[in-house]
Amino acid sequence: MPSGALMDRHVIAQSIEELAERPALGTRKEELTALAAALRKQDAHELDPWSELDLLTAYARPESLRAAGARGGDHPLWSYAEGVLGALVFVPLMLTWFGLTRASSAYGALTGADPRAASRPFLQLWQSGFEGHLTGAFTFGHVAMSATVAIALLFALVLVHGLRRSAVARREEDADRGREELMAALVPALTRAQLVLNRQRSSSPQRFAAELTEAAATLKRLGDKAVRVQKDLTSAASAVGDAVQGAERRLAGVDTSVKPLEIAVGRVEAAVSEGGAQVRKALDDVRDASGEVRLAVQGAGDRVEDSVTVLAASQRAYTTGIEVTSDISAQLLGRFGEVAEGTALAVEESQHAVRELNAQSGALRAVADEFARLVAELRADRQVPAGSPERADGGGREDRGGRGGWAGWADKTDKADRADGPADRAGPPAGDPGRPGPRHPDPRREPPQSPPTSLTEAR
Repeated sequence: MPSGALMDRHVIAQSIEELAERPALGTRKEELTALAAALRKQDAHELDPWSELDLLTAYARPESLRAAGARGGDHPLWSYAEGVLGALVFVPLMLTWFGLTRASSAYGALTGADPRAASRPFLQLWQSGFEGHLTGAFTFGHVAMSATVAIALLFALVLVHGLRRSAVARREEDADRGREELMAALVPALTRAQLVLNRQRSSSPQRFAAELTEAAATLKRLGDKAVRVQKDLTSAASAVGDAVQGAERRLAGVDTSVKPLEIAVGRVEAAVSEGGAQVRKALDDVRDASGEVRLAVQGAGDRVEDSVTVLAASQRAYTTGIEVTSDISAQLLGRFGEVAEGTALAVEESQHAVRELNAQSGALRAVADEFARLVAELRADRQVPAGSPERADGGGREDRGGRGGWAGWADKTDKADRADGPADRAGPPAGDPGRPGPRHPDPRREPPQSPPTSLTEAR
C-alpha cells in the first residue's frame, strides 16, 4: 500500500482546500472543504461518512466545472443588437430605392408640365429638386448622404460585433483551458483522498460489521434455497418412482402386444416381397415400352427433319420468286415511268398543235370574213342600173378603177352573166328534156387568187 507523502492526510487536505478556493469549483467548495477538514482531523470516525463515497465519480465530472465556471449572462442589449444588425443591411438599399421612386415621380411630373425639361440630365434635375417638384430631403445629395451614413453605421456595428465575438471566443478558450487544468489537478488529489478512504473503509468496525451482516444474510438466503431444493428433489424422486412403476406395467402389456405385431410384420414382409416382384416385372415392361417409344420418336424425328428440309427448300424457292417478282416489278415501274414521261411530252406537243390550229383557224376566219365583205361589195355593184350616171360617167370607171382589181373583175363578171343569161334560160337541149345541160366553169367568173397576207394564210 502507498505510504509517505502520497498518503499524508494533511498534504492531501491542503491540496483539496487549494482546489476548493478556485472559482470554477465554487458550487463544490463546501463539500471539498468538509472533506479536507475530515482528512486533517486525527479521529478516524470523521472519515466514516466519506468512506462509502466514490470521490472521482462524484466530483471529477465536467458538470461540476461547467456549472462552477459559468459566467453571468451578457447584457440583453447585445442580443437586440445582433437581431437589428441583420435588418440594418437593407437600410441603405431602402433609402436609395425610395429616393429613386420619389425622383421618378417628380421627373414624370416635371416632363408632363414642361416636355423640354426631358433634354436635361436626370442627375442635374434630381440635384435641383426637379424645379420644385421634389422636396429638399429627397434630392440626390441628401439621398446619397443618408445611404452613406447608414452604411457607416452598419460598418461600425459590424466592427463592434466582430470585436465582441472575438473577445467572447478568447474568453471561452481561456475558460476551457482553465477547466482542463483544474480537472488535471483535481483528479490526482481526489485519487489520493480515495486511497486514504479505502484504507479507512477496510479497517472500520462498522464496515466489518456490515460485511458480516451481509454475509450472514447471504448464508441465510443460501440455506433457504437449499431447503427448497431438497423439497423439490423429494417430490421429484417420488414422481420418478411412480413413473417407473407405470413403465413396468406398460412393458408387461407390451409383451402381450408384441406377438400380434410380429405376425403382422411377417405378413407385411411377404406382401412387400410380392410387391417387389410385381414392381420388377412392371419395370421390365416399362423398359420394353420405352424402347418402342424411343424408336417411334426417332422415326418421327427423322420425318420432321425431312419436312423441315423440304420446308427450307420451299422457303428459299419462295424467296427467290419474290426477289424475281420484285425485280420485274421494278423494271415495269421504270417502263411505266418512261411511258408516262412520253405521254406527257405527247400531250404537250398536242397542246402546242392545238394552239397552232386555233391560230390558223382564226386566220382562215379572218380571210372568210374578208371574202364575204368582197362578195357583198360585188353584189352591191351588180345591183346598180345600167343607165345610171355612175355607169355612163367616166368618173364611175375611175371609181371602179380606184376600187382595185376586184371591182373590174366584178364588172366583167356582170357582163358575162348578162351575155349568158338567154342561153341559160333557153332550157335543156332537145335530146335530154328532163336534165339541164352541163355547165362548164367559166374562167372569167373565178376571182383571181390574192397573195397571202400573213404566214398563217400561206400555211
